[in-house]
Amino acid sequence: MNITRLRLKNWRNFTDIEIEIGNRLYVIGPNAVGKSNLLDAFRFLRDIAKPGSGGLEDAVTRRGGIGSIRSLSARSNPRIFFELEFLDDSDGEKWNYLLEIGQQTSGKRAPIVHKEVVKQGNKTILIRPHVADKDDPRQLTQTHLEQVGYNKQFRAIQESLAKIQYMHVVPQMLRFSEELAARRVTDDPFGQGLLEQIADTNEKTRASRLKRLQKVLHACVPQLEELKFLRDNKNGRPHLEAKYKHWRPNGAYQRENLFSDGTLRLLGLAWSLMDGDGLLLLEEPEISLNNAIVSAIPRLLRNVQRETKRVRQIMITTHSESLLSDSQIGLDEVIRLEPTENGTKVAVQSKDDEKLIKAGASIGETLLPKTRPNIGQIPLFD
Repeated sequence: MNITRLRLKNWRNFTDIEIEIGNRLYVIGPNAVGKSNLLDAFRFLRDIAKPGSGGLEDAVTRRGGIGSIRSLSARSNPRIFFELEFLDDSDGEKWNYLLEIGQQTSGKRAPIVHKEVVKQGNKTILIRPHVADKDDPRQLTQTHLEQVGYNKQFRAIQESLAKIQYMHVVPQMLRFSEELAARRVTDDPFGQGLLEQIADTNEKTRASRLKRLQKVLHACVPQLEELKFLRDNKNGRPHLEAKYKHWRPNGAYQRENLFSDGTLRLLGLAWSLMDGDGLLLLEEPEISLNNAIVSAIPRLLRNVQRETKRVRQIMITTHSESLLSDSQIGLDEVIRLEPTENGTKVAVQSKDDEKLIKAGASIGETLLPKTRPNIGQIPLFD
């Protein structure tokens, strides 16, 4: 099941925004406009839907409470609103999920459901609050999305949201994963547990993926010839080891704690593309990578989607002109966010933009200049 549309109201930077989502969506805009917060809307819904994640209350608490996630521009209606449209790729059926949340007016001020609606085509599956909610208002502290006993009729939506994956490898988190083991962030968005993910993968699947990883790293990292998985003889902890060309006949070996930042980020990117089939959220994948590698990322994404049985949706935030230089990225695959006095909006692509693209200009050349601040010199000591 694919997510084809998202509408947000009063979520962080956004008072009211609606986006269409295809197989790939590139999100651009200036700093602090809400690109990360847009991705976090999907992570928030994932955190509600994923079994064992703690549901609505935990998803809100981990983000600092309703006051932290509600848009500062929210005025007449302070409730936070999500609406998702899905397309069932098995039968072409459209589904719709709507969630509106706020908080209790007294007591512990817990987050509560003001409205929850599920539709399958023209058929309404769920409308809340319902009679049982009115008899026991505490039920409104949980969505039916997170409750196995209630989501049977729309479990395909729950499963689709639970599969959403976010990966933004922070090299230091991976290098010092053992030292930071007691402070791991829930769902490991920064790659701290990437080695454990690799270790927990079926041996045959892991071997196949490592061969693909080796090809990617060999093409992008000078002198890297071989990549293998192993466990420490003393404590059994998983590691990756790379062999590099060297003056020694048998080459030189390094474990992942000595890999460069770019190598670790590339490794995390490639692994995440092979691991799972839900919506994949990638935040600025160009960081630490050479521009030649960055410019090849869109082609890599298309190749991955073409080779898999089920086309996996991918959403990418970026500031990189190199990444957006790919001539096969169309205007319909890109949204540009822009700040306004009433929250961030999606900019409408102009006819001039369309003309430039048709004339051979890249998306990066056409749209990225509109996202750049007009600052001249940074006035730190002016």
